[in-house]
Parts: sequence; C-alpha cells; structure tokens
Amino acid sequence: MKKNSNQIMRSVGFLTAGAILMAGIIGITQSSKRNKQVFDKQKVERLSVQPERVQPRTASFVSIPQDIDFVDAAEKTVNSVVHIRTEIIRRSATYDDFFGSLRDYIYGNPHSVPSQRSLVGFGSGVVLSADGYIVTNNHVVEGADKIEVTFNDKRKMNATIVGTDPSTDLALIKVEPDNDLEYLEFGNSDEVKIGEWVLAVGNPFNLTSTVTAGIVSAKARNINILGNGSSIESFIQTDAVINRGNSGGALVNNQGELIGINAAIASHTGVYEGYSFAIPSNIVRKVVDDLIRYGEPQRAYIGVEIREMTSELAKELDMESIKGVYVAGTMENGGAAEAGIHAGDVILDVDDVEVNTLSQLLEVVGQHRPGDEVVVSIFRDGKIYDFDVILKNQDGTTEVKKREAVFFSEELGVSLERIGTSDKNKLGINSGLKVTNVEKGIMLRGGISKGFVIIKINGQMVDDEASLQKALDSKRGNTIRIEGMYPNGMKISFEFFD
Repeated sequence: MKKNSNQIMRSVGFLTAGAILMAGIIGITQSSKRNKQVFDKQKVERLSVQPERVQPRTASFVSIPQDIDFVDAAEKTVNSVVHIRTEIIRRSATYDDFFGSLRDYIYGNPHSVPSQRSLVGFGSGVVLSADGYIVTNNHVVEGADKIEVTFNDKRKMNATIVGTDPSTDLALIKVEPDNDLEYLEFGNSDEVKIGEWVLAVGNPFNLTSTVTAGIVSAKARNINILGNGSSIESFIQTDAVINRGNSGGALVNNQGELIGINAAIASHTGVYEGYSFAIPSNIVRKVVDDLIRYGEPQRAYIGVEIREMTSELAKELDMESIKGVYVAGTMENGGAAEAGIHAGDVILDVDDVEVNTLSQLLEVVGQHRPGDEVVVSIFRDGKIYDFDVILKNQDGTTEVKKREAVFFSEELGVSLERIGTSDKNKLGINSGLKVTNVEKGIMLRGGISKGFVIIKINGQMVDDEASLQKALDSKRGNTIRIEGMYPNGMKISFEFFD
C-alpha cells in the first residue's frame, strides 16, 4: 500500500540533527521482491507506520527493574560514541561553475571562484578500533566535503570516508589519532531477545554523549525508508528515547556490547514518540569488514523472487502451518535455480535459521558474500528438501569486487578511480570513473576539473582501467568523445582531438 509523501514525511524520519543537511527521508518504496539480501538471523514482522497521530511519549514512562544496572554499560560506551559534524559546500550551477576551469586556463585567472555556500549537519558515530575506524549512518556523511569528529573529552579530529553502503545506510570513516582510542566490542545481534533491556547512546540536539534506556520491542523490522529496490532493512525496534543527532549512535546491551547502530525514528513531529530503529550489529560488522577489505560492500544474492505466505496460500499448498516464504520465480543463472529450487517451492530456513518474511530471508543471506554456500530447506509436495546454494553477485558471478586504487591515464592526463556505491546512487548511474587529479593533457585543456565523472568514452561504458583503455583504443582517427557529469548532476559531452 502506497502512502502519499506528506504522510510519509510525518511518519518516518532519519535522526540527523542538521535541519538543512539530511534530516528527513531518502524516500520510501515498497521493496518486496528481487533477490534482496539481508544481514543477520532474526525474526521479522513488516511494520506499517500509521498516519494517525500518536500521543508523544517521554522517558518518564520507563520503569527499569531494580536488578538492572546500566552503570558499567554506560561507562564502557560514552567515550566510544562521538559527535559528527559534516559540511557540504554547495556551488551554484552558473556559467562560472561550468566554464570556470576553462576560463582560468585561457585567461590565467586563478582567483575566480564560483559562488558557494556551506550546509552543515550533525550526527553520531561509534568507534570500532583503537586506530580510529568509526561507523555511522550513510545519511549522516553522504556528500560531505568536510567531516569533523568530536570525542566525549572534547578532542576534535578531521575524518575521511573509507566507504559507504547506502543499501544498509551505513558508512565507515577514519580519524588518525595520536593515541589509542576507546572503542566498543561487537555483540551478537542474533542473540538479542524481544523484551531485553538496552541502552541508546548518541548526541541528540548537539549535546555530548547522552544515554537513554528502553527495551527491544521487535526485531527484523522492514519500514521501507531507504528507498532503493536493493536496500536491506532489518531493524531492531526499541522504545529507548532517540532524537535527531542520534543517527549513527550506539545501541548496546547490558554488558556494554554494540548490538546496533541507531538509524531512524517513527514520528509525526520529528521528535521521539516511542518508536526507534537500529541496524543490527551483525549487519554492521559484515558491512564494515567489506569496506575495510574491499573498499565497497559485497552483496550476495540467492536468486529468487518471493511472496510472503498467507493462510490461503498455505492451504493451497497443503501446509499445516503458515511458515516460510513462497518462491514465485527464480533468476536465470542464479544460485537457487542452479541448485534445483524452482517456482512453487516454499523456503523454510537458510542455514538452520527460520525465514518467515522477506526481511528474515534478506537478513540471513546478507551476512554472506558472493561465492559462499548456504543450505536452503524448502517445502515441496508435502516433503522437506535441503539444497546447497552458491550465492552470487548482482552480475550473476561469484566474483568479489574490490575497489581499485587510483590510476593515471597518460592519454587523458588525469588520475582516476572507480566511483563508489554512494556516488552511483547519488548520481543515478551504474558505473563510471571519477577524476581525482588533473595534470597536463587534453582534459585540462577542455576545462575538466577534479570530481568530474567519466561515464562513457567513444560510446563505451567505463568502470575500470581495462575498460577505459579498451574504449580509448576504439577511437576513430584522433577524436576522443567523452560523456560524463559533474557532482551537481550536470551531464556533459566533449570531443577532444589528441
């Protein structure tokens, strides 16, 4: 069921405190099929955020049992949760913006700077290692030109983005500390129980680390806030008080272990009303490991289209109970089809973890990489069968893709790197090479500057050094045709004569 945009904006919001930067929604869509994967092993219910007004709740309704002591957990956590300030420089889309570099080259005017303004946003982050790796939400740092991290002891450090994964709303940033930092240990979010007491730690309203308590209200919630057909949502829902600025903060158990990264609230007013959502730590751990090892997330697909089970469908299939997810179809050359699973089967569990909803299936599969093998139990014609399924990537192979290092093209006179997932989503493209530095050559003469993304050369898509060279070799005569776009989304085509 679709909701109009006004209802959505009243109902669900990210937690970033900066009113201008990214507070609000990326977009909400019904993501129901296509080999979407998830991350951890949890039980799921689909959440429909209702547009009716809910009376705001405050922390006073929480009554913590006398035998629960959060002092140790809080002490372990507050110094590992940081405040993040981001700055985005917005340049006006003017004649000067577009032709500035070319004009400077021709007329030698290095002081002509396009008009620009800065947008500031705030959020939280969690230190994961002594040497400065910090996890936060993608929507906290997406598009940032500058990231400043403030620790609980008021130290400030600049950070760089290691990698992002918009499909899970996670990002990994890095600071370079002089001394070892205090950091949080991962807990196992699979073991989190509904009704368990938890702490939420973050920086709401630009305050220093603030601790609130609540219980786990539900697991594996899919609230459709990431707005991408391949997004993975399997939130831990809590009633711990969370407000804007808590985005990227920690959700910890009574032992002070990280069990989630706070990401969103359901609210009509933009402030806490009793419903908060965190990304499970098992998902976080996998994405962070991918970003450190490969530079970008590694998505594995089982290769099925599914429908969630209903009483009518269970009766039609002669099932005694409403369990599993129904396979409506399989992808050609996908792992499921190759293993022998076909339309009409019902997936009951993956690696002995029950999957009764789309979110649960995505959660289990999402913990794996292409090339991993999982055991899928299915119901067929009154019997249960096990299939060994080899997971694949979006291209239908088992290849793990690693972001390449920056390389230099002598022919173009520029240094280039493959664009990451964040840039792909932001610009709405599937591939491309970003200009990281411009030296002497045809692109400098054409006024191309750092940040320009090359999408095609001589009509061929480019995504790495090999495809770039192949496209350059395909030129006719001495003409090179380049198609691409600037970071503001302006699409440009050039013809160069070398």
